[in-house]
Amino acid sequence: MSNKRIWLSLAHMGGHEQRFIQQAFDDNFVVPLGPNVNGFEADLEKYLNQPVHVVALSSGTAAIHLALVQLGVKAGDEVICQSFTFAASANPIAYLGAKPVFVDSEVDTWNMCPDALREAIEDRILKTGKTPNAIIPVHLYGMPAKMEEIMAIAKEYNIPVLEDAAEALGATYKGQACGTFGEFACLSFNGNKMITTSGGGALVCRTHEEAQRTMFFATQARDNAPHYQHSHIGYNYRLSNVSAGIGRGQMLVLDEHVARRREINKLYRELLKDVPGLSFHTNPNEDFKSNYWLTCIVVDPTVAGFTREDVRLKMESENIETRPLWKPMHLQPVFEGAPYYGHGTAERLFEDGLCLPSGSTLSDSDIERVGEVIIQLTMDPSTMLRAGS
Repeated sequence: MSNKRIWLSLAHMGGHEQRFIQQAFDDNFVVPLGPNVNGFEADLEKYLNQPVHVVALSSGTAAIHLALVQLGVKAGDEVICQSFTFAASANPIAYLGAKPVFVDSEVDTWNMCPDALREAIEDRILKTGKTPNAIIPVHLYGMPAKMEEIMAIAKEYNIPVLEDAAEALGATYKGQACGTFGEFACLSFNGNKMITTSGGGALVCRTHEEAQRTMFFATQARDNAPHYQHSHIGYNYRLSNVSAGIGRGQMLVLDEHVARRREINKLYRELLKDVPGLSFHTNPNEDFKSNYWLTCIVVDPTVAGFTREDVRLKMESENIETRPLWKPMHLQPVFEGAPYYGHGTAERLFEDGLCLPSGSTLSDSDIERVGEVIIQLTMDPSTMLRAGS
């Protein structure tokens, strides 16, 4: 068996990126703004296929931060956030001195549970006398959240929704692109995402005015004056024209990347269909169309005879990178004491779940090699004894 390192999710260049980058150098547009930034934003707006305005930024985290700023979140306010997610979903709440209120996931999509969301809103109103200032659902691992139910609850209580679609470019819910349901949405172009700009992100806005205000805050909030005058706190959050050139090239192969990730997910399912105690993160029904950014499994050790950690360690011994599912935010030391509403779904997923290598650069033989490691575990008596001890 080959011992070549199999990575979880590497950047995948399509071959067109250099053309846009070279144009930036030829035109001396190596500054933060320029034609590639404008073009990349237009490409994203067209791809999302909704009446939205996209502003390219330095990261998805910056996008969440600027959305919260525009939603008027300030010190002491409360923001409801999905607990089962990466820290970048919640950190910007703390940047503003606001307080996160964490909500559990439901078992179908692993995303924000509408029942727990309602419970959280009603209890926070009861305890504080105030309605939370925003709701941040996450389309985890590219799986759409139950946006119809979440948006209905948000509308009922008049709370704006900020979608974290960092992992969900190319995913749809009821035919509509993830990242186009809320008042704002963030996208991420980190090196391991569906497409990359060597870092970077974007904020999806509903209106032209919101986009203009995002640009204002992202470029140090400089007032319209001949000198440098500032009436608001600003940030240095704009994407560079060179990085946006990478993004423009990546947009030309985005559909191919999404298709390949879905093919990889299908391959894993076929390879591992007979492994007992193994289940996949999967579309609940035809309304959901995940991009399968990462293929994720859950191991039931009482049935499989081995644990998620057995799988992870065996993969590492075979030079294969895997990753446990996100540790819920309400269990993170940095958010100790934050309110949490749920019934243990996120904790169980963290305990038993694993992300498998899913990058679009991987070959069918790479996927077969990963699958074989799991199949071998089912035939390893020492593993079975260890899991049962």
